[in-house]
Amino acid sequence: MHKKQIYIVIPAIALFFFLASTLIVESSVELTDNKQKEENNILMTFSREEEDKPNLVKVIVTAYSSTVWQTNEDPFTTASGIHVKEGIVANNMLPFGTEIKIPEYFGDKVFVVEDRMNRRKGPYWVDIWFATTQEAVDFGIREAYIEILEI
Repeated sequence: MHKKQIYIVIPAIALFFFLASTLIVESSVELTDNKQKEENNILMTFSREEEDKPNLVKVIVTAYSSTVWQTNEDPFTTASGIHVKEGIVANNMLPFGTEIKIPEYFGDKVFVVEDRMNRRKGPYWVDIWFATTQEAVDFGIREAYIEILEI
């Protein structure tokens, strides 16, 4: 990697983690009655199609690759013990083997929960494994509904 690219990528990654941690801190603040009502209204703004699908959950979707600084000392083995491959996601809420879709970004592609994230991420984050760090950086951070297919 060229030095110029490193100087751009490292601050971008640091900014990503700063913004992500800010979201976590804000979500852990105790809510007042008014703020709770506002949040409930936001969560209840489903389209008619989404109301008919009780297995939809709004999450923050991020991306990771097999690098030690993004994972643990064995970046090619998931928390469930299998080797990473396309279609693997990390999530702290769903059991290993749960199949999900992220239709907004990936259509009918099926992902399988086989990995975990740092505890501070909480249950409403889905981290998609990508083969390269650049693909993960390009994906970035997004909000989406996941469709839980099979637990």
